[in-house]
Amino acid sequence: MTTKHIARKRFGQHFLTDPAIIDAIVRAIGPRPGQAMVEIGPGLAALTQPLVERLGRLAVIELDRDLAARLRQHGQLTVTEADVLKVDFAELAQSLGAPKLRVVGNLPYNISTPILFHLLEYVDGIVDQHFMLQKEVIDRMVAAPATSDYGRLSVMLQWRYAMENVLFVPPASFDPPPRVDSAVVRMVPLAQPPAVDARLLSELVLLFLYLGFIALHATIDDAPLADKAGAVLALAGIIDIPINVLSVQWWTTLHQGASISLTSAPGATLPTLTGIVAMATGFCLYGCSVALLRLRCVILERERGSAWVAARGRASP
Repeated sequence: MTTKHIARKRFGQHFLTDPAIIDAIVRAIGPRPGQAMVEIGPGLAALTQPLVERLGRLAVIELDRDLAARLRQHGQLTVTEADVLKVDFAELAQSLGAPKLRVVGNLPYNISTPILFHLLEYVDGIVDQHFMLQKEVIDRMVAAPATSDYGRLSVMLQWRYAMENVLFVPPASFDPPPRVDSAVVRMVPLAQPPAVDARLLSELVLLFLYLGFIALHATIDDAPLADKAGAVLALAGIIDIPINVLSVQWWTTLHQGASISLTSAPGATLPTLTGIVAMATGFCLYGCSVALLRLRCVILERERGSAWVAARGRASP
């Protein structure tokens, strides 16, 4: 491992080099001998070495073939050379003889959200997750309702995880330094999460974000579509209320079609089964096309800039 590795931009590589930050991350993870742990994107092994020293063995997933070849020279590592988005974590746990995995990593910022959603599919087999990410992404992940960072990513992860921003990491801690601040998030799966289909919940949240955006930001030419969007939102009890005040409980209740009498935000009662049926019927009657909503949102975003996207913290589908 003597040849210097040049960071590859296409892989979003920024290698952690600050010993104090590395030590703080390892202490936050708290590895123990014999635990089954998987590191995503080990890179130059800055975290890998202190982790494996405490664990005894460590499984790593690395896409860069040159780095994977270097890592294979380490006798205590089990190396999977693959795109993490194509890794079956249930099969990986089985191959390691572990009922559940701890997952850690310095995630590539350009695909961090897809990785989080991919891991959501295997959450029942995960003990916890510790990831270094762009600070802005973590702010959205842990955001509370009625804040500017709260949006789809917040809802989609908070229904399944208890999350905490545990460490700030400045750009100077990396080589090459990224243009953004970073942070470390701890994600612990909830013991008794709401019983929902993650894909359906994601579509519902995304759809309502489009509806809310059209209703609030449509141009004069979009007035008919805005009226339709507003009518559907009204059937769900959302009248003159920003979408980002709706709690995770509100969204999971919408998904489940349950009747709950609690209130999640001023003027926004949790949806009832009757309300959901009326909303779905109204959505068809008013002719709100999801494809049309998406297309018009793209056009409006280009016209108005990315202010709305940043304010809502919307994640990629």
